[in-house]
Amino acid sequence: MTSLGAVFRPQLPPERLRDIARTADAAGLEELWFWEDCFLEGGIATASAALAWTERLRVGIGLLPVPLRNVALTAMEAATLDRLFPGRFTLTVGHGVQEWMGQVGARAESPVTLLREYLDALRALLRGERVTTDGRYVKLDGVGLDWPPSAAPEVLAGVTGPRSLRLAGEAADGTLLSEANPPDGVRQARRLIDEGRAAAGRPGPHRVVVYLLTATGPDAAARLKAERIASGTERIPGLGVAGDADTVAEAVRRLVDAGADTVVLEPTGDEPDPEGFVRFVAEDVRPLVP
Repeated sequence: MTSLGAVFRPQLPPERLRDIARTADAAGLEELWFWEDCFLEGGIATASAALAWTERLRVGIGLLPVPLRNVALTAMEAATLDRLFPGRFTLTVGHGVQEWMGQVGARAESPVTLLREYLDALRALLRGERVTTDGRYVKLDGVGLDWPPSAAPEVLAGVTGPRSLRLAGEAADGTLLSEANPPDGVRQARRLIDEGRAAAGRPGPHRVVVYLLTATGPDAAARLKAERIASGTERIPGLGVAGDADTVAEAVRRLVDAGADTVVLEPTGDEPDPEGFVRFVAEDVRPLVP
């Protein structure tokens, strides 16, 4: 069965989170996802609060920018959340927006090298290993978690671009694709991910999570158009969806046919009813998606 989720956009103030998370949990939403965009809201803080306020909701961070966070700290945070809320937390890491990384003095000369070293070290730490590595960016000397997860949780890579997508296949457990990927983009990404997995000799499942920019309600088409213009994606054909539950479910199915395992519906930045949006995803769209 396809997993379905929704995004809590960090353009909303943090104090809105409790009501939206509890609404999502009560409505039966499967997954609620967060961003760590600079300089809005911290991903670990929002995920922790949402997990504590709910009973069954899965929570995903998509994504933590690796230049901002020492890998040992990320491993500690992820392990703690996994032990506190077993099976309910998904971690995604990625390059981050390079302009923002430059603003805080953390921009890497080779983002791909950094992410490769980071993924290798992070996944080893979450497996309970003691890690020593002296890479270009990641340097650890006999570091191991005192409280590792009972079973290593999946680590996704949120990436774009051919080199990074191949890297995700080689070194991550799954891949997060942004809302700038229509079905053809998902097919291309899946092909590159599979190339990376084949090169690394990694058979088996690799979860692909895709954001889908979504608007519903009487002004849905206008809001979707405005969002695409603002993000500079208006020229990408087949991107996003505006309409009722049937229309949205069909867009989800197209992404699944293209290779998505999980589709996360992303409301527009001016969504007038965030609580209503998560109920729409859980109660109206979910029954229409196999």
